[in-house]
Amino acid sequence: MGFTDFVSDGGLTILNNWLQTRSYISGYSPSQADVVSFKALKGQPAVERYPHAYRWYNHVKSYDADFSTLPGDPSKPFTTYGPEQVAVTQNPKDAPEDEDEVDLFGSDEDEEEDPEVVAEREKRLADYKKKKEGKAKPAAKSLVTLDVKPWDDETDMEELTKNVLKIQKEGLVWGGHKLVAVGFGIKKLQINLVVEDEKVSLDDLQQEIEEDEDHVQSTDIQAMSKL
Repeated sequence: MGFTDFVSDGGLTILNNWLQTRSYISGYSPSQADVVSFKALKGQPAVERYPHAYRWYNHVKSYDADFSTLPGDPSKPFTTYGPEQVAVTQNPKDAPEDEDEVDLFGSDEDEEEDPEVVAEREKRLADYKKKKEGKAKPAAKSLVTLDVKPWDDETDMEELTKNVLKIQKEGLVWGGHKLVAVGFGIKKLQINLVVEDEKVSLDDLQQEIEEDEDHVQSTDIQAMSKL
């Protein structure tokens, strides 16, 4: 399935599922993969049916003025952005079955229900259930857009940005960032990040950023959504 299929229900469903655990089409910051996918859509996806695609669409839209400068090659087909992206462009009917979804326990309608066959089927059902229950659930994550405000127009924004990115924590991944004009020659840093909710406290992170008192006046969460 190519880009034009993103206008169909099937294509939007695949896009929505792809973005369920991802902030961007590829990687941890906006790129031409997002731009090309964004332009392939015929408007904003319905939030009721495609919540993850809706969240991604509006987030990428905020970079509209920077589309031409985002990394990547917009002339390349979608599948060249990485082997994992093939899953998005692939017709789900052509995709290989997941081993956990294979019907291991079905029997022919004409098969005689031999007690040993029944016992074996029940054992395999029990093993299958145990395997499914034993799988670790993915960690809950949040996609956050954070505003970091300087003191004035003389604040060294390059140094401010560098100090923010120096902060490293388990469960924290910094994404793309840009400077946004707020008036009177002052610009704020707007930066995206993904956090594992159980490992990173946003309050603590904001406090740590604000400890750079020479550059940072305050921080605000501009947008946040669950992944």
